[in-house]
Amino acid sequence: MTTTLRPESPETPTPTGGRTRRWQICVNGRPVGGLRTTAVPRGSQTWGEIAELEVHSGRGRGRGTIGALAAEEVLRGWGCTRVDADIPESAQVARSLAVTLGYTERMRNMVKRLDEPPALPSGATARPIGAEEFPAWLADSKAGYLEDLRASGLGAEEARAKSDADHVRLLPQGADTPGVALRRLYAAGEEPLGSLWLALRLRDLPDGAPLAWVMVVEVADAHRGRGHGRTLMCLAERECLAAGVRDLGLNVFSGNEVAIRLYESLGYRVTNRVFGKPLL
Repeated sequence: MTTTLRPESPETPTPTGGRTRRWQICVNGRPVGGLRTTAVPRGSQTWGEIAELEVHSGRGRGRGTIGALAAEEVLRGWGCTRVDADIPESAQVARSLAVTLGYTERMRNMVKRLDEPPALPSGATARPIGAEEFPAWLADSKAGYLEDLRASGLGAEEARAKSDADHVRLLPQGADTPGVALRRLYAAGEEPLGSLWLALRLRDLPDGAPLAWVMVVEVADAHRGRGHGRTLMCLAERECLAAGVRDLGLNVFSGNEVAIRLYESLGYRVTNRVFGKPLL
């Protein structure tokens, strides 16, 4: 039996200048599943993504494995130097397949349905990050993101390319970017305790409702371990509800066990895990 990929739909451009295509996994010409490949520009590099992998006929016969390997070849042909696989939390078999193929878990997506705005600790206040403060905040944000990306397994060049591309894409107008909340947390005194970057509508959910996303929660080094990360997350929920948004998500790098425990304690649940590897 011969397992191959066959185009299911035409290749289409992505909003960020990449390309994507849906494929059928076929055995002797008969469709038994499918997947999607996407190439995403990251600065001077192009990263690949494999998503929507499914086998609906003849499971357990290696068809998903062959489909994934064929998808990697497609992405190499598109000039991708790295591939990520976005796998739903419920897909245990797909996660095991990713590990078998040499992928490592890099991060988790977590979401929460918001109800009532949580109270902030007494004396805690938030102020917008304005145009004058933005350059210094951006430099700190990039430095922290680079550190997290390197800790998740990316090389220096890969991490810098992703960091630069993500910040340009998500903050095209700096502090004045529409739909973005940039806040600093204060208590007594003028020294900031930490900062929050919140996208109030990263994308729409299947029912059309907006999904907000915590892009950055950062506590100043001198103030860590005092519950300010929890306060910043409560601030994010309050900002969402004030804007009429009731669903909030975030990415957390898999090695950040302290943050994972915090988010779990606040009621966030894992929806997807992202596995990745270099395409050599």
